[in-house]
Amino acid sequence: MGASISDIIVMLSKEVAVITVIANVIAWPLAYFLMTGWLQDFPFRTEIGILTFILAALLIFTIGFMTTSFQSVKASLANPVDSLRFE
Repeated sequence: MGASISDIIVMLSKEVAVITVIANVIAWPLAYFLMTGWLQDFPFRTEIGILTFILAALLIFTIGFMTTSFQSVKASLANPVDSLRFE
């Protein structure tokens, strides 16, 4: 209803970014403690660094942003008459 493609992408990307940050804040400590406990049982141990979590967060954010952008552009370029025809 009058919003540009970039406005729609920015609005939806903000929502995806907030959800991604909340998910990471919840998942990082849980994953760290569970993986540290699980790795204690192996004879050859490795440490879990912060870089692993940062790279995972960047990957998830990139996938979420690309998906949201693609769907936003597709929806904003669609003809509204076609949607209303089936309503």
